[in-house]
Amino acid sequence: MNGHEHHDHDHEHKPDAPETHDAGSQALAEALGSSFTIVKIVMGLMVIGFIIKCAFNVQPQERAIILRFGKPVGAGEKALLGPGLHWALPYPIDEVVRIPISQIQTVTSDNGWYFTTPEQELSGEELPPGMSLNPAIDGYVLTADHGIAHVRATLSYHITDPIQYVFNFVNASNAVQNELDNAVLYSAAQFNADDILINDVERYREAVQERMTDLIDKDNLGIAIDTCTIDKTPPRQLTDIFNQVTDARQNRAKVLYDAHNYENQMTNNAGAVAANVVNLAQSTKFNYVANLNAEAKRFSDILPYYKTNSSLYVQQTFVRMIGPALTNVQDKWFLPVHADGKPYEVRLLLNRVPPQPVEKPAGQ
Repeated sequence: MNGHEHHDHDHEHKPDAPETHDAGSQALAEALGSSFTIVKIVMGLMVIGFIIKCAFNVQPQERAIILRFGKPVGAGEKALLGPGLHWALPYPIDEVVRIPISQIQTVTSDNGWYFTTPEQELSGEELPPGMSLNPAIDGYVLTADHGIAHVRATLSYHITDPIQYVFNFVNASNAVQNELDNAVLYSAAQFNADDILINDVERYREAVQERMTDLIDKDNLGIAIDTCTIDKTPPRQLTDIFNQVTDARQNRAKVLYDAHNYENQMTNNAGAVAANVVNLAQSTKFNYVANLNAEAKRFSDILPYYKTNSSLYVQQTFVRMIGPALTNVQDKWFLPVHADGKPYEVRLLLNRVPPQPVEKPAGQ
């Protein structure tokens, strides 16, 4: 009986085994499905992250070059990427080199400048000069007249050929600075010290820029110059002497300026006086000639009347001329002439009125 009960018990639980197996399989399947879903999501995120990591944007003022294991992807202009979105493999497979083509870049040549620190440059404070130049730390340039001056040049430029600028030089910025050092020293040797410091500063600056342009073209640096500025100063140990020379030059210039002004003033005044004299002489000449012509015409007009009857014309002319003169005269005498044409001689005896005695008042 016990065995039968046991058999029945076993018989009752046998149908439950497949159900338990199915539930476990289903749970396992669901777990695996969830895992695969998570794996897919993770892989998707990794792909998205990979794509995002590989993408890069080139700005309008930039150009970019992809270096794959150190070599450019593409040849010539095809290696140059323009503005927009691009893709590259992650580093160290690919490396993106950005080139600011429109950005103004600056280099400074201070090989010809005396020693100073960046802190002193910012503050404007300078150490007092020593007794003489220290060639170990102080820079200078030699001039054509064997003089010495301190010169510092600052060059602003932009990149015109990015490929040439990036691939032809280990450090293009250093190459530009070396060329600028060359231009400063070379040009200084073509000028006297006074020309660099005082007389012809602008021409020296132009010479440095021209020399720099020639070197850029010769070495094909792939850049174009925007501006070139020059700072110059005499050796600081001789500042007082140069200041005295400068003052003397300014005084000389002022004296010459005043002298030229006085010269111009006197010349202008003399010119004005001469012009007035010439104008007056020409006016007098014109009037005199005009009067002579008028008189000549008048005599030419009356000449026929005189030739017709000279005596009558003389008498008429005499009466016409003497009439206005005798208009207000009380007594008039007309003297005839002799037959020979000579007038009578009239003599008048005019006595002086004798002075009258002055009568004295009574009582004096």
